[in-house]
Amino acid sequence: MSASSSDVKLEIGHVLFIDIVGYSKLLITEQSEQMQKLREIVRGTEQFRLAEAEGKLLRLPTGDGGALVFRTSPEAPVLCALEISKALKKHPELRARMGIHSGPVNEITDLNEQANIAGAGINIAQRVMDCGDAGHILLSRHVAEDLEHYPRWRAYLHDLGECEVKHGVRMSVVNLYTDEVGNSDAPEKFQKAKEMQAAPAIPEKSIAVLPFENLSSDKENAYFADGIQQEILTRLAKIADLKVISRTSTQRYQSKSGNLSEIAKQLGVANILEGSVQKAADRVRVNVQLINAQTHFHLWAETYDRKLTDIFGVESEIAKGIAESLQAELTGHEEQALAVRPTNNPEAYDAYLRGLAFGARGIHSTDALREAIDFYDRAVRFDPNFALAWARLSRAHALFWFRRDRTAARRDAAKKALENAQKLQPNSPETLLALGYYQYWLLRDYGLAKTTFGPVRKMLPGNSEALWALGLVTRREGRSDESVAYFEQALALDPRNTELLVDAAQTYAILRQYPVAPKLFNRALDITPNDPGLLAAKAAVYHAEGNLQEAAKLLAEVNAHTNSDAAFRIKVTQLRLERNYGAAIHLLQTRLAQFRFASEIDKGISQILLAWVQRLANDIAGAWVTAEKVRNTLEPCLKNQAANILSRLLLSHAYAVLSEKDSTLKAVERAIERLPERDDRILGPALEEHRAIIETILGENSRAISTLTQLLQTSYLSSLYETPITPALLRLDPIWDALRGDLAFQRLCEQKQP
Repeated sequence: MSASSSDVKLEIGHVLFIDIVGYSKLLITEQSEQMQKLREIVRGTEQFRLAEAEGKLLRLPTGDGGALVFRTSPEAPVLCALEISKALKKHPELRARMGIHSGPVNEITDLNEQANIAGAGINIAQRVMDCGDAGHILLSRHVAEDLEHYPRWRAYLHDLGECEVKHGVRMSVVNLYTDEVGNSDAPEKFQKAKEMQAAPAIPEKSIAVLPFENLSSDKENAYFADGIQQEILTRLAKIADLKVISRTSTQRYQSKSGNLSEIAKQLGVANILEGSVQKAADRVRVNVQLINAQTHFHLWAETYDRKLTDIFGVESEIAKGIAESLQAELTGHEEQALAVRPTNNPEAYDAYLRGLAFGARGIHSTDALREAIDFYDRAVRFDPNFALAWARLSRAHALFWFRRDRTAARRDAAKKALENAQKLQPNSPETLLALGYYQYWLLRDYGLAKTTFGPVRKMLPGNSEALWALGLVTRREGRSDESVAYFEQALALDPRNTELLVDAAQTYAILRQYPVAPKLFNRALDITPNDPGLLAAKAAVYHAEGNLQEAAKLLAEVNAHTNSDAAFRIKVTQLRLERNYGAAIHLLQTRLAQFRFASEIDKGISQILLAWVQRLANDIAGAWVTAEKVRNTLEPCLKNQAANILSRLLLSHAYAVLSEKDSTLKAVERAIERLPERDDRILGPALEEHRAIIETILGENSRAISTLTQLLQTSYLSSLYETPITPALLRLDPIWDALRGDLAFQRLCEQKQP
């Protein structure tokens, strides 16, 4: 044994191991075709030919790939892998992964009397490769340390940490990728390991309140069951010793749901509260049961039969029963907060609950928001001392102003309702929330809003709303890193809230952290699969990276009738980036002819997009006609709502297409004056982006390039791309074609992709 061992000639080989992912699932003909193509690609690389010509290359075929052993330099297998990766981009059906290690190898003769290769160098290279997915070029830590001596490699080395391989051995692995080749995503094995490490232990004192079942004979009483559930949640959210999942996440589950353990896992809680409400005339019956989701053991259950006038006490009793069952400690202040009755007027309370039901839908529906306002208004007419209803009324008016109705009457209504809430309960968390939203939406004083929302998060520790609001206002302040932290905290209390997930994903995109954003969009898509708005938002991230192929897949179903303005705009961007002007013009003309727009401004956006594409397609006459339509659509809007910034911006583009330089500059400057960058660090730079487009149209190339230079260094949300501008977008978008002859612009396009 020792004699044969002494005959083994070991040398250091630089090994590239490669295989085809999913090879065993292919048909036999497909396996043969893909192996043949892979062999051609490998043999066609310069590194393969050079090493083979020098007699310094060993080859080891395997069933689904093979290994190359270079006896030249540590860089040889890396350079070869980059060449292979570049060639594979032309063959998306060929999904290969690669692993690289330098270590001892030796030539042997196998049982079939064939020359073969063995040694730790081969084995470790294969283990490194096994840690990756399709497209990955993974290196052992040893190889990465060798490459770090060469400055040109340092920017492409990305440490992944340790991966568990065969026999429980853990290896340190590094991902190698550039802007053009490799796979920048963390391999699935690392993602799962990170998720397992990051997954916090579920606290015992945690609860989700599922939607209550409506047992009333009148199905229209569903609002009453929803309202009872929401009011119980509001009280529970005031208990610091409990983790309470917000209503926006729990509403996605039906009452009397079957798989409680799975629901609890998705929501990150140990306990579930189920309930039912039966309302008839002036009587109400409420049934509740608190269940340990893992053991399905009923911790507590109760039935309440009350008159409608006594329903307020039931919500407090249920909250106390839950707290006692979960052994949550209550402070004196929390006990007082649970006992507060918002009103003693049953008609006012009924109207308030109806308002809550419509208010929950008001985020997406203008009609629902109007209904919510009507019911809140009815509630305060029944009981002028109903502070909670006044606070909700102020918030509804403020949201309406922020989204649609920028009139003085709407602003004054929000202010009056807020003042009434402040007179009655100035320090309640509900009044402070209304005040914070008024400061955020109407006053646009983000620092003041942040100061208001801050204490609310402590007053409502089990409510995601204040954290979510803090994420939004800090983002407007330009503190996107801080914003992300708030969003992540809010998601711990509201993990199934798609709007919150989108806000968090967009903030990562604003920070140009593109590998992270799609993962949050994927979480939202797990909740609402095939949602066109979510798919399009994810596609916008691929646009920012210059990956039109993946973006096109996500936008395949978006058409002229898609009921999402953002999704439609991103689809138009895709066609423009592809320079498919004919398809873009047809899509826009069809939408303008057949789609029912929510407002004239929404119509104006599609019109200006059409004017742009017509101009790019050299249909100057058509662009002129469309720009005139924009003028006719939006100039009347300024007479009704002079503060409408978006109308002024769109008109500035129309004037530019019409070659009305003075009107163009006047319109864009007035828009920027009304929302300066120092006040809004997210939308302010977006206005500068509009300025750059107009400067390009007007032939002010040096000014446009100067503006774009600043934007590439700025974290903001583009209204043109739904992400910040990137070198890839500058390279692809024909809007910037007039700048391409300028060396300064070319340098911008060549910048490293963030």
